Amino acid sequence: MKLNRIAKIGAVGAVAALALTACAANEGTDSSSDSSEGTSTLSGTLDATGASSQTAGQEAWVAGFQTANPDVTVNYEPTGSGTGRENFVAGASNFIGSDRAFNDEEIAAGGFGACADGGSAGIVELPLYISPIAVAFNLEGVDTLNMDADTIAGIFAEEITNWNDEAIASLNPDAELPDLAISPVHRSDDSGTTETFTEYLHQAAPDTWTFDADGVWPLQSGEAAQGTSGVVDATRNGNGAITYADASQVGDLGTVAVGADGDFTEYSSEAAAKIVETAPRVEGRSEGDLALEIDYSSVEAGVYPIALVSYLIGCVEYEDANTAELVSSYFSYIASPEGQQASEENAGSAPISDSLREEIDSAIALIG
Repeated sequence: MKLNRIAKIGAVGAVAALALTACAANEGTDSSSDSSEGTSTLSGTLDATGASSQTAGQEAWVAGFQTANPDVTVNYEPTGSGTGRENFVAGASNFIGSDRAFNDEEIAAGGFGACADGGSAGIVELPLYISPIAVAFNLEGVDTLNMDADTIAGIFAEEITNWNDEAIASLNPDAELPDLAISPVHRSDDSGTTETFTEYLHQAAPDTWTFDADGVWPLQSGEAAQGTSGVVDATRNGNGAITYADASQVGDLGTVAVGADGDFTEYSSEAAAKIVETAPRVEGRSEGDLALEIDYSSVEAGVYPIALVSYLIGCVEYEDANTAELVSSYFSYIASPEGQQASEENAGSAPISDSLREEIDSAIALIG
């Protein structure tokens, strides 16, 4: 359902989540740019919504950018990727975070209200936040488990329903698995994290996971919760619960080492980054649209295959020149080695490669 601009802004304001404003600058890391020495001429406010997976990354980025540019305020509300994309279309966000790029049908439809002339000049989609999606569980006395794609798919398809099922036990002969029901927890909102996770299941375990990849969870059963923090809290409060979430936010929950071709890899930023290194661009996109095709069925050793590639999305042309300058400057900071390091330290994300940074910087240069 599409909401009008006023309704969208009201919905965003109702989210009891994250408002990253100028006060964050007083708690952030210093920028090494000239503007950190008081020479910044930037001023104004950016309002953004989108992926809750980016919460910890955005905290670090906003703090660093506002420290360098004290007359700028960046407000980022982690509404979920689906709402973020709707807000961008409605013109209620200057830029958004999204755990997937706009698809071909959405690009063809256009009508991006955040942009001049509905985005006729195109949009920029920049893969700036790369992070593993952890399969996290709450099982007393168990910190880690090995699972392959079919086992993970079987659990979330609700075909494997007990923790001592042979499918789990055979992969974890040394674990003391209880006779306890498994309680899968999924996102209630339209989520890019859900779309990434279901794309992994669809590609890596197609015989078990028979649903298409989608940002909306395909089963009506199971427990649902809003946003990344919601599914993590529900799992933490439920003995025997299991979920999927950005690894930066799973805290002390147990986690799954994901198997492919007999090898099991625990999540890490380095292991997640490997899946992006050889990913091709989506064909037919404009110059500034760097949407990537990710192979989630990879069996390469050392690759953690459930990697979230989350995007910062903005306009090539804005109605307001100052907004364009602020978005361009903020994106440039995020893409910089300093910005990527800040996110790595605060969120455990994987820094982008130098070659990808070159592509991203060229795309940012189009913004005007």
